[in-house]
Amino acid sequence: MNLLVKNVTIADPQSKFNNQQCDVRVANGKIKNIGKLIADKNETVFDAQGAFLTPGFFDLNCVAGDPGFETKEDIQTLTATAKAGGFTGLALLPQASPVVQSKSQVEYIINRAKNNLVDVLPVGAISQNREAKELAELFDMQQAGAVAFSDGDRALQDDGFMSRALQYAKGFDALLMVYPENKSIAGKSQINESKNSVLLGMKGLPALAEEMHIARDIFLASYNETKIHISNISTAGAVALIRKAKKDGVQVSCDVTAHHLVFTEELLSDFDSNYKVKPPLRGKADVKALIAGLKDGTIDAITSQHRPEEIEFKNVEFEIAHYGIIALQTVLPLLLKAGLDIALIAEKLAINPRKLLNLAVPVIEEGAEANFTVFNTTEKWLYNAASNHSKSANSPLLGTELTGKVTLVYNNNQFQIS
Repeated sequence: MNLLVKNVTIADPQSKFNNQQCDVRVANGKIKNIGKLIADKNETVFDAQGAFLTPGFFDLNCVAGDPGFETKEDIQTLTATAKAGGFTGLALLPQASPVVQSKSQVEYIINRAKNNLVDVLPVGAISQNREAKELAELFDMQQAGAVAFSDGDRALQDDGFMSRALQYAKGFDALLMVYPENKSIAGKSQINESKNSVLLGMKGLPALAEEMHIARDIFLASYNETKIHISNISTAGAVALIRKAKKDGVQVSCDVTAHHLVFTEELLSDFDSNYKVKPPLRGKADVKALIAGLKDGTIDAITSQHRPEEIEFKNVEFEIAHYGIIALQTVLPLLLKAGLDIALIAEKLAINPRKLLNLAVPVIEEGAEANFTVFNTTEKWLYNAASNHSKSANSPLLGTELTGKVTLVYNNNQFQIS
């Protein structure tokens, strides 16, 4: 499909056109020309009016409900939500029913997502049924198209099992993406341990639970001389541990969710279950440390942690509500609110996630496959039932005006203008 994007500022550190305002012509799925261009016949012209163009966003950590929980989200609504948020690629976690833990289940996801603008890449389970007792069919799943392995939001508690999983994955260069939480420390706590948890009369989840688990995984990765990815870090101590491990040469990478860069535990004062996430919202000092970790390279990527839930699991008492928010459409506004610059957004949301998974990274150059996102950093829009593309509505941001709007996405010879 032929498209001419006019008056757009390219934000791609890999490109010789980086930081330049140009016109970009796409023909038959490839970037044909970049420069000051005149529209041809039979091509769609989109005036970006000074907006930014980056490689297409890629999310390392999202959940649908397909198979088994399609009432929360299916592949079609997931990809519609992703497009609206600027994502042209997703790594889909295995927490479905049944759990994605075999070659046939990986193939099911791939087939369900065929011929879509958004690339949906399955992440297989590390353990069978995510129970951390027996390894799943990692090698077979990788051969079928799984790009990494994770037990989602279930931390692998058994040290020996974790070590064996790392050893096995090392044999075929597979990446394990693990959630950090020491369950014996965490217990049944649901919010951050602090003065705020005392004030609210709820048992607090200490940062120690996350940090002890990260320290263990760093030791195991070092001992086994293999790589490991820590998902959704949330504390200042976690940033410090990973920063030191990287300096020591450990093959560790990590990511942070967009909402942990903006939301803090003070928002829980009204017990709004839409703010109930895992890991919990932390303090202002943690947010400051997370942003610093992004800027100095300690934190490799930013994720949505998109977790759709039906209303009956959210519109209940805080203690029994499910974790998670729908997030794909609100990542960009949150990153802008956190004060991140465009170059950092491009690096952490488009380039590094693909590098971590050994995927081809889109480049904004003539002759390259077209895979990009165009967004305006100052445009305001109302996030409500009409603009929400998800089947679910578990977001504290619904009903609010947000700043920062995705206006166009292009991938797989398809484009969508918002």
